[in-house]
Amino acid sequence: MGAGRRRSLFRRYVVNLAAAIAIPVMIGGASEAWFGYQDQRARVDELLRAEARLAVERIQVFLDGIRDSLGWAVQLPWEAGTGQDAARRLDALRVMRQVPSIAALAVLDGAGQERVAVSRLELDRTGRRTSPAAGPAAAGTLRGNGAAWFGPVTFERGSEPYMTIAVAGNRAAAGVAVAQVNLKFVWEVVSAIRVGETGYAFVLDDRGQLIAHPDLSLVLRGEAAIRGFEALRAAALRDLGSLVVTTDAAGHHVAAIALPVQGVNWTVVTTQPLTEAFAVVRAATWRAASLLALGALIAMALAFGLARRMAEPIQVLEAGVRRVGAGHFDYRIEVRTGDELERLATSVNEMAAELAASQEKGERIARLRRFLAPQVAELVEQAGADRLLEGRRQEVVAVFGDLRGFTGLAARVEPEVVMRVLTEYHAVLGAAVARHGATLTGFTGDGFMALVNAPVRCATPALTALQLALDLQAAMQALLPEWRRRGHTAGFGTGLAMGPAMVGSIGCAGRLDYTAVGSVVNLAARLCALARDGQVLCDEGVASAGRAAGIPITTVGPLDVRGFEGRIVVFAAANETAAAEQPLSGMARPAALPGPVDGPVSEDSPAAGLAVPTPAGPG
Repeated sequence: MGAGRRRSLFRRYVVNLAAAIAIPVMIGGASEAWFGYQDQRARVDELLRAEARLAVERIQVFLDGIRDSLGWAVQLPWEAGTGQDAARRLDALRVMRQVPSIAALAVLDGAGQERVAVSRLELDRTGRRTSPAAGPAAAGTLRGNGAAWFGPVTFERGSEPYMTIAVAGNRAAAGVAVAQVNLKFVWEVVSAIRVGETGYAFVLDDRGQLIAHPDLSLVLRGEAAIRGFEALRAAALRDLGSLVVTTDAAGHHVAAIALPVQGVNWTVVTTQPLTEAFAVVRAATWRAASLLALGALIAMALAFGLARRMAEPIQVLEAGVRRVGAGHFDYRIEVRTGDELERLATSVNEMAAELAASQEKGERIARLRRFLAPQVAELVEQAGADRLLEGRRQEVVAVFGDLRGFTGLAARVEPEVVMRVLTEYHAVLGAAVARHGATLTGFTGDGFMALVNAPVRCATPALTALQLALDLQAAMQALLPEWRRRGHTAGFGTGLAMGPAMVGSIGCAGRLDYTAVGSVVNLAARLCALARDGQVLCDEGVASAGRAAGIPITTVGPLDVRGFEGRIVVFAAANETAAAEQPLSGMARPAALPGPVDGPVSEDSPAAGLAVPTPAGPG
């Protein structure tokens, strides 16, 4: 029964979520396609109408220009016996030069008799005669002063279209100008019109004959080309001025619109292939279909995943507890059922948060133990690491140590051998620092730096630091014979100094180190650089604490230390009297020792790579 309920719930979530996503996408896609089609149809209508109107205006300007030019030839009345034929012939020739589309021009007097006839193909004529060709034109125009008459379109020799245009003067005595116009020049008007990439315009007369078309060969074919435009002409004239969808002469579906040319009963038709006109709508339809398919897939995936989680909260709890038990304390169980299962998930999340806090505390202590003794790390954690590790001025004892001859050793043996030597060295070093509760601020290669009295204070910092140095020196002297037995020649020297310094964490956001900055650190590094194998060199503060505790202290002598004013009195601790009595390496020319801050640091220096610059070691 429970399983059936879960299956029913799962099915219900799948269906509802799929419907919630797929139906709006479907409605949106259909709406976008419909409104996109309507908008694009309006844009196509506007574009075709604008181009057709432009063609009509250009043709109208073309015809008006011819009419005005012809009217200029019949401005003055004919007077009997004045011999005006020659002058009127010059006027006619001037009109033909101005209007190249006029193939022939005849000027009739007020009685309807031809007085002047000029042509591009025939000989010019002057004198009174009756022109049978001009008779119908003259009869059509003389009915009204200043009127114009446009004859039907004819095809000379069955190809080129011509039309007769007659214009009467303002007075009947001025006569009539009759012109034969070659309509092939209208082609220049429509051939310049482009609708989109492949759309075009053409002109038909009242009988459906093709007058102008971008493909001039169709026009020159005359009536043979009419049959291909019958369907397009019929559809365009049926809805004159409206956008229609029909087929062109090639059988392609096109959008077309037709506008009339006033006065001559011509029709200008502009067309554009549907594939181009509605390419945007087609792309939008495909896009909507793609979104619908993608939405359906997303709906099914979301429905399956969400229904499975909602129908099986116990499995979610089980998986969450298993992950928390595996140590993923940052994992949170998401159950939103509003019942006991949700409260149980909240309890498990609270338990995981407490475990995460405990783990974070342990990791913080582990990080402190990198440079603090375990017991000191515990004290720092209890007191608050942020407060104790923040920068402050404090009296500290800086301890530096360095292997002698390490550079030559590293050059002679394989890297694996060097790593084994360093591992043994660091094990001795870490054990000594931990026993005395010092702070190991860092070590690199064969050198190290440690602090006493920071960050946790101690009662006798100088004595503790000196005992640390002696203990470490004893441990290293016990290890060196074994190294020599393996053929590794090395030694170990130590330097200590006590004084005030700035201590605290320093570094960047992803990496912080605890260290000290001050002249006491530089002095300890200088003393370490002077110390020979087995020596523990210290300043007067540390030496005084050692004498008070009964530790043998020997005065090495005042030395010039670069970077410090005056001569520094240096002391050697423990039973190293014999070594201290021998001259120190480099002591004969103390001025040649590298400076505390601005001098170079060699790879054998105890301070190489640490928080403060230190002098080069003797290794």
